[in-house]
Amino acid sequence: MWNDRYSVNEYVYGRDPNGFLAEVTPRLPKGGRALCLAEGEGRNAVWLAKQGYDVVAVDMSEVGLDKARQLAEQENVSIETVCSNLDDFVIEENQWDVIVVIFVPVQPELRRSIYSSVSRGLKKGGKFVVEMYTPRQLEMGTGGGSDINVMVDESVIRKELTGLKFEILEEKDRVILEGVYHTGKSAVVQLLAVKE
Repeated sequence: MWNDRYSVNEYVYGRDPNGFLAEVTPRLPKGGRALCLAEGEGRNAVWLAKQGYDVVAVDMSEVGLDKARQLAEQENVSIETVCSNLDDFVIEENQWDVIVVIFVPVQPELRRSIYSSVSRGLKKGGKFVVEMYTPRQLEMGTGGGSDINVMVDESVIRKELTGLKFEILEEKDRVILEGVYHTGKSAVVQLLAVKE
């Protein structure tokens, strides 16, 4: 599915970073290592590389990662790419200054595993950036598919994500204009958390 989605010439989620990631970038540790999970075509990885981070972009689609490398080259930055499913990718402990998860549709068991790995993988002072659709997104129909199991709200994050301090944890409606698959008023939850 993902190779097919990314096989068109356009960047289906746009070339610009996710709006929430761009908004919180000034609050992230300066420089260091950043990990972008399920990064697709590379827009967030390239953004972080332009801010001075050493970035690793992980995705299961080699087509998406090819486009990520092309975008990095066009923007005169370098990123490392890893083609892997998230259930196979190992987040090394105490290695990351920033970890980013933007609109990643994973089932609850894998999501809980990722959250646990993120808590261990961040360095002290490292930050975790998340934007996900909430179940209310099903009413909006402006992205995120139709599987309510891959959507989360604030209470789910509070329950499942341990070991980090929440700096921002908020549900909100916002207009998202990020490519052809995330367009329009959307119901999201946004998280910025730090490992103390």
